[in-house]
Amino acid sequence: MNKLLKLRKIIKRKKPYYFRFQWWKVIKLRNKKESWRRPRGIHNKIRRKLKSRVSMVEVGYGSPKEIRGLLPNGKKPVLVHNIEELEKIDKEKECAIIASNVGKRKREQIINRAKELNIEIFNI
Repeated sequence: MNKLLKLRKIIKRKKPYYFRFQWWKVIKLRNKKESWRRPRGIHNKIRRKLKSRVSMVEVGYGSPKEIRGLLPNGKKPVLVHNIEELEKIDKEKECAIIASNVGKRKREQIINRAKELNIEIFNI
């Protein structure tokens, strides 16, 4: 497992950033520059993979299948909204992530209960 996590880290380090075609030119795409869309034009230089252009999305940059979707510590993330959901977590294989719409009071209760149960919370 640790070997695959290290391999994923190396693969992601070599992966280029993919920017949407002409995000610098079209004003409505300025904030969406990282939302990739495949170029489909006949004369498009990126689709034709010419030398000086940005790279296109390709299959080879994916992480290994066994660890896809896992956190860097090797555990599966589980979204938690309340204490009942927290108590269903398997602490050996899963890690809690508190939902963003949980308030301050309930968040503190979840954190205290997780400390009692020795469950790791990823976004304290």
